[in-house]
Amino acid sequence: MDWILALALGYAFGSVPFGLIITRLFGAGDLRSIGSGNIGATNVLRTGRKGLAAATLLLDLAKGLAAVLIAARLWPDYAALAGLGAFLGHCFPVWLGFRGGKGVATMAGIAFGLAWPVGLAYALTWLGLLATAKISSVAGMTAAIVAPLAALALGEREAATVLAVIAALVLFQHRENIARLRAGTEPRIGSGKKG
Repeated sequence: MDWILALALGYAFGSVPFGLIITRLFGAGDLRSIGSGNIGATNVLRTGRKGLAAATLLLDLAKGLAAVLIAARLWPDYAALAGLGAFLGHCFPVWLGFRGGKGVATMAGIAFGLAWPVGLAYALTWLGLLATAKISSVAGMTAAIVAPLAALALGEREAATVLAVIAALVLFQHRENIARLRAGTEPRIGSGKKG
């Protein structure tokens, strides 16, 4: 029963659509009608409000981190499952008809919660590629792949298993981006195009 509670707790945290809430509160409109329609920080950036995008990123990260840390206190054996629940909640929130974000920032929080060195490897990869490649999807997908490899290298087998599942889901969530990358039409950060 505890594993179900941990998964449900994670889902509840993850399903809070911070990007949508913040943009509405600060008069930036309905995020679902802007750019890609995604509720994550990259799409919030398309509103031209960098502060709101940064806040969304941090809050989406925080909900993944909080789910793992709280579950680790309540059900130590199932903290990783709470992380998976948070990711599923972010990507498939029941409140929004199961249409949420792509989970990159939330996965960062989960990685930090499971093992901070894994979170650091994720963050350095993500931020490094954002700064150099300037393609959000490339940065997010690469960081997602790095996380379970880093966990495995550190001997964090349970974390590696859950992060591998999440990484596969991140790639699935980016399937349209992958198609655009192959076609050479994926937008760069700041282009204002869909993505």
